[in-house]
Amino acid sequence: MNTKGQISQFIEKYYLHFNAAALVDAAKGYEEQLAGGARMLVSLAGAMSTAELGRIFAEVIRKDKVHIISCTGANLEEDIMNLVAHSHYKRIPNYRDLTPEHEWELLEKGLNRVTDTCIPEEEAFRRLQEHIFELWKAAEEKGERYFPHEYMYQMLLSGVLEEYYEIDLKDSWMYAAAERNLPLVCPGWEDSTMGNIFASYVLKGELKASTVKSGIEYMTFLADWYTENSAKGIGFFQIGGGIAGDFPICVVPMLYQDLERTDTPFWSYFCQISDSTTSYGSYSGAVPNEKITWGKLGINTPKFIIESDATIVAPLIFAYLLDM
Repeated sequence: MNTKGQISQFIEKYYLHFNAAALVDAAKGYEEQLAGGARMLVSLAGAMSTAELGRIFAEVIRKDKVHIISCTGANLEEDIMNLVAHSHYKRIPNYRDLTPEHEWELLEKGLNRVTDTCIPEEEAFRRLQEHIFELWKAAEEKGERYFPHEYMYQMLLSGVLEEYYEIDLKDSWMYAAAERNLPLVCPGWEDSTMGNIFASYVLKGELKASTVKSGIEYMTFLADWYTENSAKGIGFFQIGGGIAGDFPICVVPMLYQDLERTDTPFWSYFCQISDSTTSYGSYSGAVPNEKITWGKLGINTPKFIIESDATIVAPLIFAYLLDM
């Protein structure tokens, strides 16, 4: 008997060819990995937090269908920004028609635009700045160092942001991850608003750069985690491209080739949702078979690529995993 919900049954019935069929195949492959005891890494690139992916991704985390996350610094912070400043966001459905003068008006209003959505600087960035700085400073004074996401977890779990909450906590994927202390890597964190703010404190002499752990330390953490969790396989589910995907997938050839741990298994599953085009030399758009040549995937690794909009595709796959 089919125990799937209406959304899952809908895509099984009507998503039969091309990218639609690839979506269903990838969802079933993800499900098979979990059924076999494999772990799963999900990477988040693009503005997925601002797109409010947390509304469904948080439940994927709570239901133990993702075991480690790799995300950009923007996705790390923007989920929390949405949590504390949602009512101050401004949607601009006609963003394609904006003139440079219109864009300047948004800047003067403190509204930083991400496609059709503007993030409010004062209510989002500055609201977090006060509290994250206190954590950075306190850690430094005690001679402690943490990863970027660990400071975010501390801030969420401390309760200092509760007075600002504007959405249901169940819709925040970062809160769900913090509750579970979910393993996470955030390569290139410096390329984010909080990373820029941290750098400004370093330039002013108020903090030391070493107070936040580095990307190299993220890679060594990931190497240990991969080694300890790969007995039944580790799958790789990549949303978008960029450093969030490129960084963690390299841990396998690093372990196998550079550390010469020749018993290191390849990623046991690979799926990428992307609209990037291979012919332009885009690494993010490279078809999965190319990763075989880099020692990341094996000949028999289940491989899926869905050339479509991640804001449409990812929620459908997650809905399938949740039997919705």
